[in-house]
Amino acid sequence: MQSKCAPVESTIASAQYRVSTDELVTLLSLARSRTLAQAALQCGVAASTVFRTVQRMEQGLGRRLFERSRAGYRPTELGEQLCRHALAIEEALQAAHGACALTDSEVSGVVRISAVDAVLHRFVVPALGSMLAAHPMLRVELQGSNALRSLTHRDADIALRSTDRPPEHLVGKRLGAMHFAVYAGRGLKRGQRGALSLPQLAAMPWIGIDEAMPDHPGVAWRKRMLPKVQPVLQVNSMVTAVQAIEAGLGVGVVALFHAAQRKALVQVSPTLDHCEIGLWLLTHPESRHLRRIAAVAGRIEQHSLSVGVDGQRDPPP
Repeated sequence: MQSKCAPVESTIASAQYRVSTDELVTLLSLARSRTLAQAALQCGVAASTVFRTVQRMEQGLGRRLFERSRAGYRPTELGEQLCRHALAIEEALQAAHGACALTDSEVSGVVRISAVDAVLHRFVVPALGSMLAAHPMLRVELQGSNALRSLTHRDADIALRSTDRPPEHLVGKRLGAMHFAVYAGRGLKRGQRGALSLPQLAAMPWIGIDEAMPDHPGVAWRKRMLPKVQPVLQVNSMVTAVQAIEAGLGVGVVALFHAAQRKALVQVSPTLDHCEIGLWLLTHPESRHLRRIAAVAGRIEQHSLSVGVDGQRDPPP
């Protein structure tokens, strides 16, 4: 929603051009969405209006604010700086609205959460039910993503990421370590007892996520221990991989916490050695103290610690 505030002078802009709050809102929307059409929807205007706004700003400042490519609009260094000013205004307005509308215990506003689909299903969605019911003015947007979305642009306010090296510019807490094993569907495992040996695993069809998640610990383990194996099926999410394994299309490496919720999966290896990774809850240092973000992050952390990140570690049947 665009606000009709008086223009604010950018410290970067030339003395002849004054950047308005409405222009900053448009700029931030385009940086977040990368497309004119999506930015127009966020601002409640036509795509041509967004285009003309950016064009007017670039002409007035005498510098480019975005690089245009097939991947969409990406902000330049100047565009990044102006987006930070826009974020400061947005957060100040949200804080002011919250102070006027809420009691001391209420939470309101939008919180964007980014995580891979399996993590969303296990650690985020179950944590939100009671919180959304208790805070009717709170809105949550879930974004299934394999990449670390930009917290700087508020593509996400909270990100859950599997990593052992979280970015230094973010604030985070390690929720635990995720462990993995090889799983098959019950039909594929029929007639075999106990764990499968490496030669037996090498002879099985495999489900892979190599292209979508090349740094996944399971991909690294398979390439190290079974270098000649080529997946018969490549997918772009762990939920899809698990569904393919359950359907008997092949075996694959699955996190123990994920497999524990899927009764159609059969563990066919011990917990894999040297195949684990931390799960981190990450926020931006400038927004982590906002009430809505702190409250939602705290609820996710509480739920994650209560159910456990490492999952059950029973030996295969």
